[in-house]
Amino acid sequence: MISFLVGGAVRDRLLGLDVHERDFVVIGSTPDELLKQGFRQVGRGFPVFLHPETHEEYALARKELKTSSGHTGFHCDFGPEVTLEQDLHRRDLTINAMAEDEYGNIIDPYGGQADLELRCLRHISPAFSEDPLRLLRVARFASHLAGLGFHVAPETMELMRTISQSGELESLTAERVWKETARALASPNPSVYFQILEASGALEPLFPELAALIGVPQNPQWHPEIDTWLHTQMALEQAAVMKAPLQVRFAVLTHDLGKASTENHLLPHHPGHGERGIPLIEQLAQRLRVPRELRDLAIQVAAWHISIHRLADHEGGMNHSDLLRILHGLDGFRRPDRVHDVVLACRCDIRGRMGHEHAEYPQGKKLLDALEAASRVRVANLNIETRDGKGIAQSLDAARLNAIEMALKH
Repeated sequence: MISFLVGGAVRDRLLGLDVHERDFVVIGSTPDELLKQGFRQVGRGFPVFLHPETHEEYALARKELKTSSGHTGFHCDFGPEVTLEQDLHRRDLTINAMAEDEYGNIIDPYGGQADLELRCLRHISPAFSEDPLRLLRVARFASHLAGLGFHVAPETMELMRTISQSGELESLTAERVWKETARALASPNPSVYFQILEASGALEPLFPELAALIGVPQNPQWHPEIDTWLHTQMALEQAAVMKAPLQVRFAVLTHDLGKASTENHLLPHHPGHGERGIPLIEQLAQRLRVPRELRDLAIQVAAWHISIHRLADHEGGMNHSDLLRILHGLDGFRRPDRVHDVVLACRCDIRGRMGHEHAEYPQGKKLLDALEAASRVRVANLNIETRDGKGIAQSLDAARLNAIEMALKH
């Protein structure tokens, strides 16, 4: 039995990045031999074992043969005769097909180190196109490594277009699509993921709600970049710059979906686009099984972001009662964390516009100041004579409104 460190751990160490997980491949062994040494077997499709002390993953070297369509349509051979080179050959990209032995020597049969130097994401063999999940993985790697100057090789992009045209993307489960998307959203450059999907022809079949935004014009007074899809990507990049959590990034991604349904005679204006985007968010979230808390925040941002933007003094028309109405709409007194997330998403929206990347957002401060002031009001401290629930609520809101007015005077 010989084991080698493989995959992302080798790649990231050579790039000088932090290594968070280590995976090993085992050559010349069998499941029974590993079990006798105290390894614990996990996984279904092929044997993966957890080390008895470190609990790191050890997989038997394997070869794959395409037997049917889809991501799972493979037969795996993991006999002790399978070589390290054969195991590495079945992997997706050259930079993921390197191994390291116990002495620190790098085994690199497919040019991974050269592609690290070239900052190139390149497939190993034409078999790359047999697994539709690889398209998403490449897009995700691109989003994580864009800051280091990585790009997708033209010949790899061509194979990715072949995957999109084959219809095999439809075989991917919602869970796999969302898992890759969530990891890309959390990356330093999440918009790159969607740019790669668009360039490879995968955005339309996987995210039709997003693809519909391409070329939709906006009012240049507020959106110098004009194109709604470009604005969405710029706002998403701002979310990454501000290190927004995943739920905020998803809300930013979907906040303008309703603009795709604006009637042509109204363009470039989009009245009511927030409300019109809500069923599209629900549709996307249901199809990909997006966690409920992410869906709910996205709906809140779509519904309220325009009202919050209008809190700016120079826009007029908003008063202290509007602040209280927004806080109630966000369920802010029970969920103050939601108000903070919505404000952050709104700030990303404002900064995701050409020339506004460093814009201040006084509306957000105003709403958060109002929340802080109104939250200090307690029913127990009020002199309320009635016991009627509606009457108590009205008295509480009157006190909250007064607290907001007093706080915003200063």
